[in-house]
Amino acid sequence: MPIPITLQDRQDIADLMTGWVHRDQGRWDRLRELFHPDARIEITWFEGAASDFVDASARMASTGLRSKHLITSPTVTFSADGTRAVSETNSVIVVENSSLGLGCNGHNRFIDRLERRAGVWRITDRKSVYDFATFTFPAGVTEVDAEVVGKYPRAYAALAYLLDKSGFPVLRTFATQGSELERGITESALAWLGDEADA
Repeated sequence: MPIPITLQDRQDIADLMTGWVHRDQGRWDRLRELFHPDARIEITWFEGAASDFVDASARMASTGLRSKHLITSPTVTFSADGTRAVSETNSVIVVENSSLGLGCNGHNRFIDRLERRAGVWRITDRKSVYDFATFTFPAGVTEVDAEVVGKYPRAYAALAYLLDKSGFPVLRTFATQGSELERGITESALAWLGDEADA
């Protein structure tokens, strides 16, 4: 029997999205609570189990690389039976490496698959689509290596460059706005919901 979708369901999912603040603040146990135990995540510098991502994020926080995420309210589509959902959430990634005197602002969208298990919503799969990114220079203009920047798609080249120079290389091509990869992520997520869905 389908489970009715309530405003509380939408609020619970929105809280999962804005809960990304726990990563910025180093609250690793709280960050872990956003995900089901078998969840996976794929972003520029990490692909694998969400639990391993939390551990890797803690290691990243001990380096000179700092980040902050500005998260908007998600758009959410629910499965007909009310047990699954797909959300799309705009984000601004503000990153700085003080030792390099270099930063960037990246604009992306998280596309998440979520499941309600035992009455509790958690993320089961997180992927990112990158829209555009620009360098910032917090301590004055710093030279960047145009050849390295050119290795990456323009939509996230500044972010990938900063990650690479900070010891977190981006090893493959990721989805950008309007790309085939983006369409594949979206179509696969909606197919996962089933033939009938409720926006």
